[in-house]
Amino acid sequence: MALLEKINKPDDLKKYSVEQLQVLAREIREEILKTVSRNGGHLAPSLGVVELTLALYRVFDAEKDKIIWDVGHQTYAQKLITGRRDKFPTLRTYKGISGFPKREESRYDSFNTGHSSTSLSAAAGFAIARDFRGEKYHIISVIGDGSLGAGMAFEALNYIGQLKKDVIVILNDNERSIGETVGALSQYLNRIITTRTYNRFRDDLWVFLGRFPPYIRDRARNLAKRIQEGLKGLYSPSVIFEELGFRYIGPLNGHRLNELIDTFSRVKEMHGPRLVHVVTKKGKGYKIAEDSPEKFHGIGPFDLETGEELYKYNSYTKVFGDALVKFAEKNKKIVALTAGMCLGTGLKEFSLKFPERFFDVGICEQHAVTMAAALALEGYIPVCAIYSTFLQRAYDQIIHDVCLQNAPVIFAIDRAGLVGEDGPTHHGPFDLSYLNCIPNIIISAPKDGDELVSLLKTAIEYRNGPFAIRYPRGICDPPRSFHTDTLEIGKWEILNHGKDIAVISCGSMVKPSLEILSLLKKENINPYVINARFVKPIDFTLLDAIVSDLKSIFVIEENTFIGGLGSTLATYLTSKNHAIKVKIIALPDRFIPHGPRDTILGEVGLDTRGIADKIIGSL
Repeated sequence: MALLEKINKPDDLKKYSVEQLQVLAREIREEILKTVSRNGGHLAPSLGVVELTLALYRVFDAEKDKIIWDVGHQTYAQKLITGRRDKFPTLRTYKGISGFPKREESRYDSFNTGHSSTSLSAAAGFAIARDFRGEKYHIISVIGDGSLGAGMAFEALNYIGQLKKDVIVILNDNERSIGETVGALSQYLNRIITTRTYNRFRDDLWVFLGRFPPYIRDRARNLAKRIQEGLKGLYSPSVIFEELGFRYIGPLNGHRLNELIDTFSRVKEMHGPRLVHVVTKKGKGYKIAEDSPEKFHGIGPFDLETGEELYKYNSYTKVFGDALVKFAEKNKKIVALTAGMCLGTGLKEFSLKFPERFFDVGICEQHAVTMAAALALEGYIPVCAIYSTFLQRAYDQIIHDVCLQNAPVIFAIDRAGLVGEDGPTHHGPFDLSYLNCIPNIIISAPKDGDELVSLLKTAIEYRNGPFAIRYPRGICDPPRSFHTDTLEIGKWEILNHGKDIAVISCGSMVKPSLEILSLLKKENINPYVINARFVKPIDFTLLDAIVSDLKSIFVIEENTFIGGLGSTLATYLTSKNHAIKVKIIALPDRFIPHGPRDTILGEVGLDTRGIADKIIGSL
């Protein structure tokens, strides 16, 4: 019987020796590889933290301690040891377990995560609540070096250090962006500074110096602290964390179980804010992923032998990336920015061809947007490629720094609408709504690859203000040409001339709106089908020209039905006193679960059959 089959809850880990846990680590990696190769998922991050996961749940008491995983895409090992082993084959499948922590899924998931850099703020809140109640348990935040670079994480570090609460931060450094080496001397120092004797001496010395008059006490304490920082600073990057109020321990080799268990056991007995720096390797145990950690950060189903993805298709992301390269070859003012998602946003080729014009700022969307605003104001053409769900994090910057100044920034908003298996933390159903209410911005949505290229060219040549292009995570036929004309701002396109009713759709919903024609004709319904490729401004000229002949308008959009295109049209028609029914067919006012994109679109009635049924039923 495999050892993994005996682990039904975290406490079971305490029964086994370090040697047995090393065997368990291999079994866990095999299970992760088997499942992710079939279902897709975040492979490299989860392979990199197997030993770290086992050490944490071996040392701490998961029944009462709170372990918070930042981002959460590295929690596959955690799911396997917290009672979800039998359900693990359903990872990221429709109605299966999530690829991220979910409180609804397990009591061992302390905080729902999907975006980065939230775990430290959550830890602060949990610590305050714990102390209010007079309870005693540990709060541990596991955060990666990429997530630590975000502003929110630094805000929380600063505040936790000020609060002096008992909080443990595990810094999972999987790109060696902070500590380059893990040396024997550093390990020796870590053993010293985590011993009871050292910490008792340190605390007793602090108390002893406090008995002296203030002018002596303060100088002596300052000297003692400087000596300690100087010695530690020789061997580890501790100073910044110590200055923020944390006891720094590390760096540790994140794949040595005995070292992790020993250090965590000692750190557990310390008090106040503590930061343990652990160095891990993304993709650990699977050589192909170790060599290509960016590719295997998030990947679809793949062949275990070769590492090649099983399903390759042309996407809106690829069309955008290819088009931007073509335009940048002719226009040296074009620069591209992204927030830690070079490959995911289709900018890899751009980064290789124009490295001096490519800026990946890390997981810092706010910084990216404001930097883009300044570039635009200086005459450059910044293209800010960020997922819809992550652009939410820079909402104030979009309003204050871009739109208020009318800075001509181009927003390439990838993963708009439902993204599929990553689920509600990554769906992008709100961008039309949260952008629609902001003055000065142009909002567009292409129906296909050709229109995406045309809109990108239009945005590049439009220098009068910000311009957003939103497109889905979906299959897209390659464009017929990259030599295209610009589009008239705010001009819609009639795809089918009809009578009595109009179906007005944008972006990803244009294709199913055309496909419903055959179903509607069986019911003697022949609608106008209009491609509202500009959501803002809307084509009032076209709308006014046909509205007198209409009894009903159906607006189809892959966005929440509150505040999007449909809401704008309904408000406009009401203001003009038109006695016409406006029916919005869009995403419901709830968070949509994970699953294949086509499946969940069907569940909410935004597939061809669902749209047709809603129109027929309404009429």
